[in-house]
Amino acid sequence: MVRAIDIVKIALDTFGAPIYVRREIVHNRFVVNELAEKGAIFVHEIDDVPDGQRVIYSAHGVSPAVRERSKARHLKVIDATCPLVTKVHIEAVKFAQQGYSLVLIGHRDHDEIEGTLGEAPNVTQVVSSVAEVDTLVVPDPDRVAYLTQTTLSLDEARDIIHALKLKFPNIVGPHSQDICYATENRQVAVRNVAHEAGLMLVVGSTNSSNSNRLVEVSRNLGTHAYLIDNSQAIDPKWLEGVQNVAVTAGASAPEVLVEDVVNYLQQNGYSSVEEVEVMPENVRFGLPPEIIQAIGGAGGAEAIPVR
Repeated sequence: MVRAIDIVKIALDTFGAPIYVRREIVHNRFVVNELAEKGAIFVHEIDDVPDGQRVIYSAHGVSPAVRERSKARHLKVIDATCPLVTKVHIEAVKFAQQGYSLVLIGHRDHDEIEGTLGEAPNVTQVVSSVAEVDTLVVPDPDRVAYLTQTTLSLDEARDIIHALKLKFPNIVGPHSQDICYATENRQVAVRNVAHEAGLMLVVGSTNSSNSNRLVEVSRNLGTHAYLIDNSQAIDPKWLEGVQNVAVTAGASAPEVLVEDVVNYLQQNGYSSVEEVEVMPENVRFGLPPEIIQAIGGAGGAEAIPVR
């Protein structure tokens, strides 16, 4: 997510405003508003971008149909799709070419699902719950494969995959799980600290799938949890009688918002702060070639740490 945000910033610095961005670059209001102030113009569809202009695809990826429309409109594309999402797209194409019916586990209204579904729409069905698995009908029950949205809850994905395996014993999946490591790490961290906290505050926007999953994980463990954009969204009543408050954030929430929440808590009686790191996040992905070429070649561009 940090990679996608930085790509927009670099593009603005390199090419100047305006820079068009298809959909929200990441699902965080603060980030989108900040980039809009710098000159990014967020549009819903490629058709909203003037012919020949520069456009950035969001971290959630796009379908082949969007790429074709961009090409037809002679748009200058910078692809900020998360490499982990690209991995899922490649897997979808591979399974479709091998003759599998494809089950895509995720939320139908999410941008990432829309993009992945577009890779093999004729053989792909989306399921969002265990109950929906029962209604699946495929041409050959022995030729079924599954993929998952990268920002799902680990529990959510596990339960649906289990139901799929019961219905289709020969179902196959990716060699490694599709859920984003940053999403997984945060969910594991919530599991580790929820039992010690009387309240969990998750910094993130309401349309952020991975942020909502963190709230769900905490609540499923019996700890009260709320999704907040910033410290101003904290209801003082939530803190009444609460000795320990845990703070986490969605993958697209900037650090400044987390610090804002921590400062608010310190000013309201929670003076002791302990940082818990479950797993170091030091994965680095390179910049898109369009950016590298524009700023003078790979020798002048560093990889960006991703979270």
